[in-house]
Amino acid sequence: MNGDGVNRRSIQWFPGHMAKTLRVMQQEARGVDAVLLLLDARIPHSSLNPELEKIAAAKPRLYVLNKADLADEGLTVRWVRWFCAQGAGCVAISAKQKSGAAAVRRAVDEALAGLMARNAQKGMAGARVRVMVAGIPNVGKSTFINTFAGAARAAAADRPGVTRGRQWIAAGRYDLLDMPGVLWKRFDSLETASNLAFIGSIKDDILDMEELAAGLLEQMRAVYPGRLAARYKLTERQLALPVWELLEAIGRARGMLTRGGGVDAARAAAMLVDEFRASKWGRITLETPPAAEGQGDTGPALPAAGIGAGPDAAQAPETAGRRDGP
Repeated sequence: MNGDGVNRRSIQWFPGHMAKTLRVMQQEARGVDAVLLLLDARIPHSSLNPELEKIAAAKPRLYVLNKADLADEGLTVRWVRWFCAQGAGCVAISAKQKSGAAAVRRAVDEALAGLMARNAQKGMAGARVRVMVAGIPNVGKSTFINTFAGAARAAAADRPGVTRGRQWIAAGRYDLLDMPGVLWKRFDSLETASNLAFIGSIKDDILDMEELAAGLLEQMRAVYPGRLAARYKLTERQLALPVWELLEAIGRARGMLTRGGGVDAARAAAMLVDEFRASKWGRITLETPPAAEGQGDTGPALPAAGIGAGPDAAQAPETAGRRDGP
């Protein structure tokens, strides 16, 4: 048990097609010019699959923080700076916006400037550039490709597992390889698994939604208590309730009752998770970079906004304007 009694049980989801996809990606990576690794700007660390990083290691690569319109602006700036400090290219976008695709085009051009110059010297100016687009399920790869290409070429939906096979898509002078979303065989931490479940990268069918909602409430109460209180009109006393009682209080306030007058916890849990995913709680980022900008930290990104250690504890200048107290 953890905290207020939330059973943070192990979450694992690695269906057979993901293992096959990893093998195919290893083969295809040899023939591409660059790799775009799409991350979710709300959980940059948790959405960075180490298996995909290994595959992309030998190629020019660009980290794309997608869904930045749903994430905390100040923390997104810090994450972009962190990735750039590691010597990697990084841009923050919303894949649904054409301006985001244009930013990635510029970044890809810059990353591949050397290749393009060599092609020009060989009389191959304008040669097509092959780019693999990779990421976890439900990170927005297909939406990004459609925006980048200017047409609906890849199947896209707001749920994991829609893309099931590789497909090449022409987009101007680029050939984009759309690959299915891939998780890793075993998550490095329970926080990583929970964060992926929060944003919908793990199929809801295998999750206990009440436990997921309780864990989300724990996380939000520690990191953005003001957002939580404002959204559900919670008093300071209610906000301090044990998490299961807090879930019931929110369900009761929303009128989610059974015939006997009890709270329908399943409905309340589904509502909470749905509203978080729809960004009805405001722009939220659940992780912070592991070190202050400019310090040259080369260690792995670690979730610093876990339970009991939210961004409010030590705000950087970019986030100093946020007021999340209840």
